Amino acid sequence: MKKFMTLVAAALLATMTAGAQDESVQPYFELNELPELYEIMPAPPAFDSPEFANDIVRYCWGKQQRMDPERVALAIADAEWDDHIKVFGQYAEAFGLTITPEDTPEIWKLLETSLATTDPMRKYCKAQYGRQRPFERFDDAMPSHEEDDLRGEGSYPSGHSLRGWGIALLLAQIAPERANEIFKRGWDYCNSRVIVGAHWQSDVDASRAAASIGFCALQGSPEFRAQMEKAQEEYAVKTGQTVGVEKVAAAAQAPTQYIFRVDGSRTTEQTRGIKVQNGRKYATQ
Repeated sequence: MKKFMTLVAAALLATMTAGAQDESVQPYFELNELPELYEIMPAPPAFDSPEFANDIVRYCWGKQQRMDPERVALAIADAEWDDHIKVFGQYAEAFGLTITPEDTPEIWKLLETSLATTDPMRKYCKAQYGRQRPFERFDDAMPSHEEDDLRGEGSYPSGHSLRGWGIALLLAQIAPERANEIFKRGWDYCNSRVIVGAHWQSDVDASRAAASIGFCALQGSPEFRAQMEKAQEEYAVKTGQTVGVEKVAAAAQAPTQYIFRVDGSRTTEQTRGIKVQNGRKYATQ
């Protein structure tokens, strides 16, 4: 029976992979080269466990958030999966830059390739546990209208949250000076999955950890590191930071020159003494 269930899970995984992966984007690592979340993370809380009581409390919290028109509208927008222009657009204000393939090709390539690498990490875990989603358990309507797409698909861990927190980690590496804004946006992005009833809080919490695992794995790819440098340079150009960068670079390349009196005190070139240039001393007249 166990062998049969494993085969069913593997078949489900293959179906999910075939339907979701963009073949035009080559990941930095294949899935079997990445840490296995199923072996790393604990099983989701059982429905009769004390831990699940917190999931119920947070489910009720999410229902209350739907009373706020702005917050529920944000949660619905955060539910977008296929259109990456919209997905990355949810971070534009926090990041300080709108990300598109035309305007920011290097940042776009970094995000697209990174997500193609880490998004699939969730699939085997989902297939193995097959956890029932909140809207299914309570026969609830979702404000994001995802019922038909999500029904029957395991909720642990949350794919949206894994992606959303992963995007936040990547953008904060590109623009560390905006880390506070980026991570706040990423945190709220993940919580949107609780608000619409797609996930339990424990699904979301596990996904933040999973995204961090995937993010660390990416750092081991020379191709990722090279693309990250390009993305950082592009961000600096687009946000006008290169003026300061160019000044620092020019100063670093300019020859160092100091003028000193015989007693060692600094003075001007017109004063008789010793000039030190490029590490060598010269007598001045």
